[in-house]
Amino acid sequence: MRKIIVYSLFFGAIAIAINACQSASEIEMAKYMSNGKDIYQARCQNCHGENGEGLGELAPPLTDTIFLKSNKQKLACYIKNGVNEPMQIHGKTYQEKMPAFKDLHDIDIAQVTVYITNSFGNRHGMYTYEQVANDLKSCN
Repeated sequence: MRKIIVYSLFFGAIAIAINACQSASEIEMAKYMSNGKDIYQARCQNCHGENGEGLGELAPPLTDTIFLKSNKQKLACYIKNGVNEPMQIHGKTYQEKMPAFKDLHDIDIAQVTVYITNSFGNRHGMYTYEQVANDLKSCN
């Protein structure tokens, strides 16, 4: 019993030390990823799938890292205002309309964008709510 307690304390101390070594930007990214995942599961997963695989002909996958990277400044507009234009993803055209999520705040859009662009094989880094606010000014 005593060994279990000692091992528990030892491994707990290691976990605390690892967390203490994270930078502020890593902690912020982790928060964005966690909150973004919750938003994704509630708002996006139904159409885009648990693993970003999409929904047949209806909703495109979120696994095309090139599309996401080249359209990163448009993603906030797509999420906030929806999409009603054909999109070419993985060489396939998707023409179904994506609904708007007008009730999402800039921070919500930033967090779900960070989750999407850093999941499903994507690694695009941070995207702040300030960037969302700026990108939303450019929506057509």
